[in-house]
Amino acid sequence: MTEFQQPVLKSGFFRESMVVFNRQLRMNLRNPAWVLIGVMQPILYLVLFGPLLEPLIEELGGNAYNWFVPGMLVQLGIFGAMFAGFSLIGEWREGVIEAERVTPASRGALLFGRLYRDLLQILVQAIILVALGLLMGMDFKPVGILVGIAITVMIGGAGAAASNAFALLVKSEDVMAPVTNMLLMPILLLSGIFLPMSFGAAWLETLADVIPTKHIVDAVRASFFGDLGVADIGWGLGWTVALFGLAVWWGISTFRKENA
Repeated sequence: MTEFQQPVLKSGFFRESMVVFNRQLRMNLRNPAWVLIGVMQPILYLVLFGPLLEPLIEELGGNAYNWFVPGMLVQLGIFGAMFAGFSLIGEWREGVIEAERVTPASRGALLFGRLYRDLLQILVQAIILVALGLLMGMDFKPVGILVGIAITVMIGGAGAAASNAFALLVKSEDVMAPVTNMLLMPILLLSGIFLPMSFGAAWLETLADVIPTKHIVDAVRASFFGDLGVADIGWGLGWTVALFGLAVWWGISTFRKENA
């Protein structure tokens, strides 16, 4: 009898997803450097690029790190999560997906068990990044920080679900790597993570307005400044929920096709 078939909990979906999560977490904990490696890039940006922004952002009004840390959080959530599918390709190649396929486990549980791991990873990394921002002089706004981290974790979950779906679709790191990088580069540049899009040409700012992640960055940034009004948070939160729902639907659909 497999782990998935043992009737320990009444909730089959929860138990099945936790079995997958526990396995994924054990794999990551064998190499504790995974948290540090994942957060190193935004930390380097924060330490090396943040001081350059201080005079500029102070002229516009406000704390430079309250402006910059939210952008780094969204970058962390998107960039970290979008590479989650690479490990899934390895599992497929080693026959793990095939072994899961013969169990009666819900295909949604196979996805969510992996999402739990990715969400936990993003949460830990986000806390590290926020703590560093506070040490560097970011204003402490507890409710705003919690809202910003929650949005970050959710958009990270959307990225991880989409990454897993795409990984099962292509089953090749050689295809996945260039496509992922090609998508992430315009997202990074047009989301206002590094500099306000108002600094660019009018057509560039107009183009940025149709990028959902730009509104998500604005929402996290507003929360870190303590502005929790519906007008400031609504668009970003709405896009985050929509992207998360679409990505999870795509992920579950792909797992079902793979296991059909």
